[in-house]
Amino acid sequence: MQTAEKTCEGFLSELAAKVPAPGGGGAAALAGALGAALGSMVANYTIGKKKYAAVEEDVKGLLCRAEELRRSLLSQVDADAAAFEPLSRAYAIPKEDPGREAVMEERLWNAAAVPMDILRLACEAVEIHSELLEKGSTMVLSDVGTGAALCRAAIEGALLNVKVNTGGMADKQRAAALEKEAQTLADKYGARATEIYKTVLGRYA
Repeated sequence: MQTAEKTCEGFLSELAAKVPAPGGGGAAALAGALGAALGSMVANYTIGKKKYAAVEEDVKGLLCRAEELRRSLLSQVDADAAAFEPLSRAYAIPKEDPGREAVMEERLWNAAAVPMDILRLACEAVEIHSELLEKGSTMVLSDVGTGAALCRAAIEGALLNVKVNTGGMADKQRAAALEKEAQTLADKYGARATEIYKTVLGRYA
C-alpha cells in the first residue's frame, strides 16, 4: 500500500516498528509535504479576499506550486523506502564477493539520490513560505511559520540521509560533490526557514 493510501496511525506504526523502511528519509519527506500543505492552506485563505486582490494572481501561482510540491514530497516517502530496501540487501553480500563493491556503489547512490530530491523540494517549499510571509493572509501567519519550520526539519533530515549514504561510497569525488550541493542548499534554505519562523514569532511578541 502506498503511503498516500495509509492512515496517519498506520504510517506512524510502520515508522515506529523495527523494520528497515520507512525511516528518517521518509519522515523528512512527510515533514516537507506537511510544510507544503500549510503553504497551500495559507494561499487558499488569501485567494478571494479583497484585501489581497493586488497579489491574488501571485498567490494562485504559489498555490499551484505548493500543491505540486506536496504531492511530490509525499511520493518521496515511498521512493525512499524503495531505494533503501535494495541497499539493505546489498549489505548482506559477502565481503569477499568480487561484485559487492559495484553493487554497493550503485545502491548507495540510488539511496542518496532520493533524500537529495527531498532536500531540493523542501527548499522550494521554503521559497513559497518566504513569499507567503509577505503576500499571505495575516489571519494564518502562524501557519507560514509552522510550514517553514516543517520544511527546515525536512531539509535537515534529508541532509543527514544524503550523508549517511555518501559516507560509504567508494567514488569519493562524486560523493563529495553531492555532499557539497546538499550542504550548500541546507545552509541557505535552513537559514531562510529559520528567518521566516523568527519573523512570524516576532509578530506575536
